Amino acid sequence: MVDVQLSEHRLAALYELFCPPDGRSDFGFYLPLVMSARCVLDVACGTGALLSIARDRGHTGRLCGLDPAVGMLEVARERSDIEWIPADLAGAPAWDQAFDLVVLTGHAFQVLLGDDELHVALAAVAAALTDDGSFVFETRNPLVRDWEDWHVRYSGEVVDPAGSVVRCACEVAMPVEGDLVSATHTYTSPGWDRLWQSRSTLRFLDPEALSAFLADAGLAVAEQFGDWDRSPLDYDSPEVITVARRRR
Repeated sequence: MVDVQLSEHRLAALYELFCPPDGRSDFGFYLPLVMSARCVLDVACGTGALLSIARDRGHTGRLCGLDPAVGMLEVARERSDIEWIPADLAGAPAWDQAFDLVVLTGHAFQVLLGDDELHVALAAVAAALTDDGSFVFETRNPLVRDWEDWHVRYSGEVVDPAGSVVRCACEVAMPVEGDLVSATHTYTSPGWDRLWQSRSTLRFLDPEALSAFLADAGLAVAEQFGDWDRSPLDYDSPEVITVARRRR
C-alpha cells in the first residue's frame, strides 16, 4: 500500500518543500549516471525531480519514471517530455532489455518489505536491463541505526504555495525489532480542516542479504560505496550504495 504522504495530492505537492532537490546529496551521485545513459528507468520516481533535472541539463534519450503513488505522479506530469507510468515493479510493463540504467533513489528500495516482493521486483529490474546495463540503488546501513534521530530530522515545517505553514511531526515506533522500522508522519496546518497521518515501514538489509537477493535475480554486485562521495563501504558507513549488473 502506498503511503498517504505519497498518494494524497495535497501532501505530495509538499514533498519537494520538505526535501528540496537542490539539497539532496544523492542527486550529485545519480545525475552523472543518468546523463551518461541512453535509456533510463527511474523506479519510485516520486515527483520526477531527478529525471526533470536531467532533461533540463540536456539529456536527449529516453527517460521513464515509474511510481505507484498517484499524488506524486500528478506532480511529475506537469512535465510532458518524460514518460510517467503509474505502477510498481510488479505491475510494470514487461520490458525486455530496454534500459541501460535503472535507478531506485530516495531509499525507496527499503519499502520492499517481504522476500517475495523483493524477488519479483529484482526479477523485473533484471529483465529490463540491457546486457551491459546497471542497476543502482541505496539502502541505509542497519548498523548505524539511522532511525534513532528521525523524530528530529524528519520533523519540521514549511510554507506551502498558498502561504500556509504546514508542520510535519515524525515518530518512530519503538522498540525496533528485526529488520523492519515503522514510523508515523503527522501533517497539520492552521488552514486545514483535518490532520493527515502517514504510516510507513522500511526494511533494513545488510550487504550480505542484499547480495543474496540480487544473486537470486541473476544480478551481481559490481561496486558498493558507503556514502555519496564514493567512500568505501565500512561497518559505520551511513549508506549501502550498490551498483549491480546482470550476471553473464
